[in-house]
Amino acid sequence: MLRTPKVKLMQLTSSLVVLLAIGATDVARADEPEIDFQSGVVYGKGGEEELKLDIASPKGLDHPVPAIIFIHGGGWAAGSRDHMAGFVKQAAGRGFVAATVSYRLAPKHVFPAQVEDVKCAVRWLRANAKDRHINPDQIGAIGMSAGAHLAMMLGAMDPSDGLEGEGGNSDQPSKVQAVVSYVGPTNLVGEYPPVSSRILETFLGGKPQDKPEECKRASPLTYVNRGDAPMLLFFGTKDPLIPVDQAYQMSKALTDAAVPARVELIVGAGHGWGGKEMDRTLEETWDFFGKNLKK
Repeated sequence: MLRTPKVKLMQLTSSLVVLLAIGATDVARADEPEIDFQSGVVYGKGGEEELKLDIASPKGLDHPVPAIIFIHGGGWAAGSRDHMAGFVKQAAGRGFVAATVSYRLAPKHVFPAQVEDVKCAVRWLRANAKDRHINPDQIGAIGMSAGAHLAMMLGAMDPSDGLEGEGGNSDQPSKVQAVVSYVGPTNLVGEYPPVSSRILETFLGGKPQDKPEECKRASPLTYVNRGDAPMLLFFGTKDPLIPVDQAYQMSKALTDAAVPARVELIVGAGHGWGGKEMDRTLEETWDFFGKNLKK
């Protein structure tokens, strides 16, 4: 039986989701700290769809602490918030309130739906900061692949840039104060491998070359300016989907805007990694959030 390009693309996307979830699985198997965990919390609406998150916090938390939003990957067209559950639980064990969020997926929902949804999630965290013991001025974002792209949008976009959507809590800001990106695209304007171009086509609702303005509006690089969130960017040197130059473009733009930024290249790694390398990069992640959010 012949497989259509769309089927092949979805299979590849699903495989990437599994790869990027390896670290989460490893974390979940570790000795879990005492935490409170709640699943299926409705944080807003995307069109007519309810948007949900799972949230974890240190057991018995009674004072405000920083929060981190975790955004799954999957080419903006697949994946689940469940894939980030292990990370969220570990973050709660490190003293953060942490949430893993669902968002609308392509091809049914194209850009900017995904951006609007994660912005809505940040606004929900701020709107519920008192009840959830969150410091509303210290919220970070982390993502894998497409999720990393969305996390960087949260760290770079200002209120005047738009794309807020109508999901709820419009009185709250959606910008975060620190970002960690695992293999996230930073500039959708440019050359990509054919398979990545097809993923972008699904996300944008058309071929990238036919949608230059959408590519620009959907690029974190477009919004970089002074006052953006400090960022830590992890990239594999043998990533078959995202050119390594994407990391340099973003770090240069941030540095030129006087925003702290660091790129760490994982030599020989592709589009994701697990095992000891994931353990090491996670330790750097917690250290980065600790320095930038626990002030």
